[in-house]
Amino acid sequence: MALVLATTTPGEPEIFASLQGEGPSIGRPSVFVRLSRCNLACRWCDTAYTWRFTGDNRPHRDDLTFERKANQMTLDEADVADRICAYDVDRLVITGGEPLLQAPALSRVLHRLKDMRPTLHAEVETNGTVPVPEALEALVDQWNVSPKLAHSGNPADLALPPEQIEQWSKNNKAYFKFVIANPADCDEVSALAARHGIAPVRLFVMPEGTDSETLRTRSKWLAEEALRRGWRFTDRLHIHLYGDTRGT
Repeated sequence: MALVLATTTPGEPEIFASLQGEGPSIGRPSVFVRLSRCNLACRWCDTAYTWRFTGDNRPHRDDLTFERKANQMTLDEADVADRICAYDVDRLVITGGEPLLQAPALSRVLHRLKDMRPTLHAEVETNGTVPVPEALEALVDQWNVSPKLAHSGNPADLALPPEQIEQWSKNNKAYFKFVIANPADCDEVSALAARHGIAPVRLFVMPEGTDSETLRTRSKWLAEEALRRGWRFTDRLHIHLYGDTRGT
């Protein structure tokens, strides 16, 4: 049994230690595991190498495609767990792609990890469109849910299924993180929060961008919007520290 992972270089899985760059755990030392494949296609996605393989014509601003063999690999679940535990870090962040597309395998890996390291805190980053099996829910300590707004280019019926957003809003382990490119995006967030009862203390807004200049420019007005609306603001720390690179 195995997980399908993204790679940093051909044949090297994207499992690495770094500081969490976004959301409620920003700045905390973490081990990251990046899984491959996604059910959405955001125009501004900064990890398109996890899904936009050769032959995939879904729109993306860079219009690049990636060879699947070089950018995706399968790794035995026990091997994944061992590689994670090799880092002396007690916070795990599982990201993608969309991790919940591999929920059964992910449940088995987390179960193994909790046995190996009982103090491990497990976070999963998800776009919020995929239901969570009970077995996995019990093993995850924190959900970082990032629903995709209209500017992502995804159809609303795929990106914002009301029943799933409603379920996440009732999950007290879930935090919402919205990627913001324009001031009008904040009105869309406000409408979603009101419709689904998302508490401001669990709602983060983050500027879209893959370079420090863009992030700082957008942060100036987004910080003011967050203050005015009572939301939480998050930067993209890893971009400022390491740039838009894999394995960071």
